[in-house]
Amino acid sequence: MTANNSTYQTASEITESIKAFADDVRATTPLVHCITNYVTVESCANAVLAVGASPIMSDEPADVVDITSICNALVLNIGTLNMQTIAGMKAAGARAAELEHAIVLDPVGAGASALRTKTAGELLDSLPVALVRGNMSEVKALAGQAAATQGVDVNPADAVMSEEDIAEAAAFARDFAAKANCAVAITGPIDIVADANRAFAVRNGSAFQGRITGSGCMLSAITGAYMARANGNAVEAALAAVVHMGAAGQAAQARMKEGDGTGSFHTYLMDALSLLEGDDLAKAALVEEVR
Repeated sequence: MTANNSTYQTASEITESIKAFADDVRATTPLVHCITNYVTVESCANAVLAVGASPIMSDEPADVVDITSICNALVLNIGTLNMQTIAGMKAAGARAAELEHAIVLDPVGAGASALRTKTAGELLDSLPVALVRGNMSEVKALAGQAAATQGVDVNPADAVMSEEDIAEAAAFARDFAAKANCAVAITGPIDIVADANRAFAVRNGSAFQGRITGSGCMLSAITGAYMARANGNAVEAALAAVVHMGAAGQAAQARMKEGDGTGSFHTYLMDALSLLEGDDLAKAALVEEVR
């Protein structure tokens, strides 16, 4: 899967890439080491399993080097940050770097506290991160811009809400990716996935995903599985993961009936993640390359 950075892709080329990545993850079952949020760790593990990969969760500094050594990718999520997880992330990240494993960084709540912002920045600066996955407020904080998060949620003023926001957000994402030397997936009402050369807008998803704990954490864990199969094409691997989660959100919402609430949606979301195949994602993808 080699992309031509000098030309824009057709819709069929993009959807074929999404299908190929999804099928590849299911066919190869990559093992993903997740150092993630204590609040959402079970959901993250189940999401990785649902897309066809295999999760392993460990943040103990004395354990993580061995665990990362047997895996195919590493996901670092700072959602419930403490000194143990920081040490574990640094040790695992160093080992993943030695092995040239893909590293995904989810800077949960960057901008909300000095510790979160500092830790996320140190991880990004010291490790060969392949993908940053966060909301716009978090990514702006990583970029050193003034950002006012609402806890771990995006500030509404930062979110990509409309067609008018897309071009500016895509330009920011490409610039961030170029400076950070990685791909970036900025998720929200409209998702932006970019590297230094290309940016994609993704319109898949459901508003219910913002009403349950862990949808962003689950996506970051899933991107670990997809990034394990990136083969040098981080932006399209990340794009496929974002579409998978967004399409699953839409499928889950479509199942909801009278009397269903956010608990039912969470169950339906996991069902959809496990049932959607590459062909389904190609048909469901609402993606355009932003010029």
